[in-house]
Amino acid sequence: MEEQKPVETNEDELNVQQWIQDNLRVIISIVIVLVIAGGIYSYSKRTEVPAVSEDQKQITEEVADKGIISSDEEGTATATTAITEKVAVSQETETSFIESAAKGEGSTHLARRALANYLEKNPDTSLTPEHKIYIEDYLRKKVGKSSGVKIGTSLEFSKDMVQEAITKSKTLNDKQLQNLHKYSVRVPSLN
Repeated sequence: MEEQKPVETNEDELNVQQWIQDNLRVIISIVIVLVIAGGIYSYSKRTEVPAVSEDQKQITEEVADKGIISSDEEGTATATTAITEKVAVSQETETSFIESAAKGEGSTHLARRALANYLEKNPDTSLTPEHKIYIEDYLRKKVGKSSGVKIGTSLEFSKDMVQEAITKSKTLNDKQLQNLHKYSVRVPSLN
């Protein structure tokens, strides 16, 4: 006596194969939709703000203890910006911007951040990248530290000094602006 199960299994396999062939377009469409949805989900996860680590909470608390920024119970900095490579902080007072350096930053970076903060509050569309190079260099020279900038070093840029630098930048002639062009192309964030 032969068993009929192998024949049924063969018949079941044929039925499944026939069903797949009949519905191949639907199956492929569903797979494509799932891949697209997965890509969108993955991208949205990448753009979310990461959770604050214990090290970041500790750094924020240390900076808050020094009175540079305030933080809530979760260690989230408020009214300022904290960057995790050992604390870079931007703080605005009535008369100035106080910028603190993170790893790899110098006085030019801090001047650039002070200018960006100023222009955020006081937009000036007439400034070209070349003007901005002049302004950040002017600010750097006015408040630069002779001992250099280390992680956590704070420099204060008065709003009057920033406005003075903007005014002086607008007096540059075409030759001076052309000379600054070779530097401005090296800083994509200015363009």
